[in-house]
Amino acid sequence: MTRVAGRHVVLGVSGGIAAYKSCIVARRLTEAGATVDAVLTAAAAEFVGPVTFEALTGRPVVTSLWQPGRSLEHVRLGREAELIVVAPATAHLVARVAQGMADDFLTALLLARRAPLLLAPAMNDRMYAHPETQSNLALLRARGAHVLGPDTGALARGEGEGPGRMVEPEAIVAHVERLLRSAAPWAGARVLVTAGPTRERLDPVRVVTNRSSGRMGYALAREAWLRGAEVTLVSGPSGLEPPPGVEVVRVESTADLKAAVGDALPLADLLLMAAAPADYRPARALGQKLRRSDGALRLDLEPTDDVLAGTAARRKRGAVVVGFALETDDVIAAARAKLEAKQLDLVVANDATEPGAGPEVPTNRVTLVARDGAEALPLMSKDEAAAAILDRVQRLLSRRG
Repeated sequence: MTRVAGRHVVLGVSGGIAAYKSCIVARRLTEAGATVDAVLTAAAAEFVGPVTFEALTGRPVVTSLWQPGRSLEHVRLGREAELIVVAPATAHLVARVAQGMADDFLTALLLARRAPLLLAPAMNDRMYAHPETQSNLALLRARGAHVLGPDTGALARGEGEGPGRMVEPEAIVAHVERLLRSAAPWAGARVLVTAGPTRERLDPVRVVTNRSSGRMGYALAREAWLRGAEVTLVSGPSGLEPPPGVEVVRVESTADLKAAVGDALPLADLLLMAAAPADYRPARALGQKLRRSDGALRLDLEPTDDVLAGTAARRKRGAVVVGFALETDDVIAAARAKLEAKQLDLVVANDATEPGAGPEVPTNRVTLVARDGAEALPLMSKDEAAAAILDRVQRLLSRRG
């Protein structure tokens, strides 16, 4: 979220029960250093008072075209805002915006805007499903508005569950960051990321696997999406929350990983192979559970396919390919060998024995190995490491753009 510091965001709030969630959006953006101007409709002010948003943003709140000293304020904000978010966007608000009405401050501002528009609809499921609402949202999308959600979940008390619930504040904040950060060469780029371990079946309850958590791959997927890319994340078993906006493909075995990568590979402008596939699998998977009472167990293991090496013939022309090398000795030499043998543009290497830099930890210390040399990075969080890796990749994408 540091990338939104100093940016100017207008947060429009219309009159729905989800207005309380907009307070969290205002707080998160303000804490990240953004300048947030809240604009409330008259109905919104019935749900959450303007003083709440003023306390959260540290700025005056606009509620009317007729506020003293606010002459032509909608024109000024429309010119100065870098992004306008309307959350919640009720069915009534959506209809008025689609028809180009300007009967209050918020709708007048939206007509005067130059900035991108992000709408987070929130309404009863029947109102959302109504053809008029669907037509209005389609019209706004066609005009360039970004429509986020709604989610399916519990609605107002007594209304059960259905599509119409406003997306959570964290998702709105993530989309704000993406819209403010999207830029060449990431905007529209297709990025394929692999993450996590794979598991090879021994019997119905046991597997051969490794200690990978998937954190590095998930951080890369999130960072690429925040920069404006269209991201597919192929993930082995992991308990991590999927990044917002990212298409997630779940896999179990190394063979599953190979198939999923093969399906997505032809369109990928960037391939980030951060997964740690199992290098070996049992030569024979058993159909029933092995029991300790059966005595000593001897395993015959055979190598799995090398997924990364197998991508060479199917890569998109001009694609950038990044491999990862988790080693225990001769780390840089092993990374350089991998770079050449697998026809890679960059290898992210790290030492599995170094405290704070191996699997199952939130930090990493990596060295970026390319044909023109190696760059050692300090110990940092995996989110920070993902940003540093993609900064380096960005230079490669720019050269090929």
